[in-house]
Amino acid sequence: MGSLLVIGAILFILINLIYFFKNKEFKYSYFSTKMFYKLFFVLTGVMIAFAVLYYGLGINGTVLRYSMPDGEPVPHSFTNYLYFSGVTILAVGYGDFLPVGHLRFFALLEAAIGLLLPSAYFMKVLNSKDRE
Repeated sequence: MGSLLVIGAILFILINLIYFFKNKEFKYSYFSTKMFYKLFFVLTGVMIAFAVLYYGLGINGTVLRYSMPDGEPVPHSFTNYLYFSGVTILAVGYGDFLPVGHLRFFALLEAAIGLLLPSAYFMKVLNSKDRE
């Protein structure tokens, strides 16, 4: 069950990223409401998909610990993983949860996506304005 969730989440993340970069229906302006909504929903979808991925990885063992000196495991609940995914993709990183094991790699990947997608959004908007 856990590996099925992980595979499904990874596929969903990839589909969202492909959709973002392949779809070329943008208005030629500095701010495009359509592009903003697209970015918002793609980031939200990727955040939820990473939370599902983390939840799937957490079925097999501890993947999040509290960052307190005792480092107790964070309870296995979707809301904890959704919270961790949200602060990771938004580059907030409160530091209350620490990823362990394979989750560390996926957290880095999610943080990179959280930084690169908005950058790509601004580059596309500026590029479309230059073509005008």
